[in-house]
Amino acid sequence: MDENNIDQTAIQQAGDIIKNGGLVAFPTETVYGLGGDALNPESSAKIYAAKGRPSDNPLIVHIADMDALYPIVKSVPEAAVRLADKYWPGPLTMVFKKKETVPDETTGGLDTVAVRMPSHKVALALISASGGYIAAPSANVSGRPSPTLAQHVAEDMNGRIDMIIDGGAVEIGLESTIVDMTSKQPLILRPGYITKEMLEQVLRTEAAYDKAVLGVTSADEHPRAPGMKYKHYAPAGDMVIVKGSEDQVISYINEQAAEKRAQGEKVGVIATQETCMKYTAEDVVNIGARTDEEAIASHLYATLRAFDEAGMTCIYSEEFDTPRIGQAIMNRLIRAAAHQIIEV
Repeated sequence: MDENNIDQTAIQQAGDIIKNGGLVAFPTETVYGLGGDALNPESSAKIYAAKGRPSDNPLIVHIADMDALYPIVKSVPEAAVRLADKYWPGPLTMVFKKKETVPDETTGGLDTVAVRMPSHKVALALISASGGYIAAPSANVSGRPSPTLAQHVAEDMNGRIDMIIDGGAVEIGLESTIVDMTSKQPLILRPGYITKEMLEQVLRTEAAYDKAVLGVTSADEHPRAPGMKYKHYAPAGDMVIVKGSEDQVISYINEQAAEKRAQGEKVGVIATQETCMKYTAEDVVNIGARTDEEAIASHLYATLRAFDEAGMTCIYSEEFDTPRIGQAIMNRLIRAAAHQIIEV
């Protein structure tokens, strides 16, 4: 179903599934979510089991209106109200101190809860039909690239969940920005479509990046928000990001691709519209023009999944140091590559 033609009967059926402890995958403007009753610890346990996700990795609670926020958090700072006025509904998640109404199973044992109000009308209808609180990580097997099509969800979740609502391709293609509002200074735990500069305009103060965003973390560190693990969003093949001037990057990747092919490897390259014709690997994907950040973001996960489908064992990617959401794009790429970056 699409946002302008919502099947209310199907939405009610999906809402009943969630109320009864089942799981439903649904579209949002960022990626597809895997939804269960956020206030039911057994539902959260089912989400972790379906994803194969470590239970210390917190889930995001999705709400459909501002009134739903207050029963689940201890306090809402004035700065958070300003951000909500500007960016809710939308691709922004805020972290608050939780009330006991939110089970530890949903928050990964933390005393905080991450909350978001998506803008996708199908998601909002489902949240309302299910009782008002849906815990929903991305609807993929843990560690794999997030789903931006219902087909991606089916590839990972077929037989594991009760329903998939197909809303077509998502709009943004990167998970929401996450901001911790419990610290004295607003702390960005995960970059996304809502940038640091956009946040600071509303906050009228400087926001900071968590050390994990900057790559200072370890694989066994307890994550404070989704997507903070060392390796995440990853394809099956070994992935490397190559930084440097355009000519040097192209030359290096072509040399490596030739060597890998000689060793029997299948090589894929993530390139841009400006460079894709200059590569010699088996599978070169034009992810979009460098001037079109939205296209790069929306195609990223689908590209990584396509490489898996094609059996690529080695993947090379250009760096995407674009001006607005480049940090969010690189945050996902760096984790997909398990921080394997080569400078040429």
